[in-house]
Amino acid sequence: EMTAIMPMAECHIDAIAALEKLCFSDPWSRNSIVSELNNEWSFWLVAVDGDTVAGYIGSQLVPPEADVMNLAVAPAYRRQGVGQSLLNALTFELKQRQISSLSLEVRLSNTPARTLYERNGFSLAGCRKKYYVNPEEDALIMRKEL
Repeated sequence: EMTAIMPMAECHIDAIAALEKLCFSDPWSRNSIVSELNNEWSFWLVAVDGDTVAGYIGSQLVPPEADVMNLAVAPAYRRQGVGQSLLNALTFELKQRQISSLSLEVRLSNTPARTLYERNGFSLAGCRKKYYVNPEEDALIMRKEL
């Protein structure tokens, strides 16, 4: 395992904000990420390789449920199991917190993400029309019992 998974800390915020801009057409602002750090109902994990943030996963808890807000892996680290490791670690931590189900939205066209989630036992729970902007696109709602 070349990346270590740890809870998000202040030192990771600039790298996460940069990855949001790189990976998403409608990125979270730095301020939004900072507010997640200070929110007791948010739980974010980062995958780090030395000083480099290779990826991160953010969730918000509404016990007994949680939502994955975002999952991103830096281009140089894709297809190396980083997303899988983040999802595994998040699932483990949420179970410790008595969370029994996890849901998320994913762009209809985002095949790599959909494949990852399906492989991890998420199933289709619905659709949100025109959920995404830049470009406008439907979201699939996927859900998994933990």
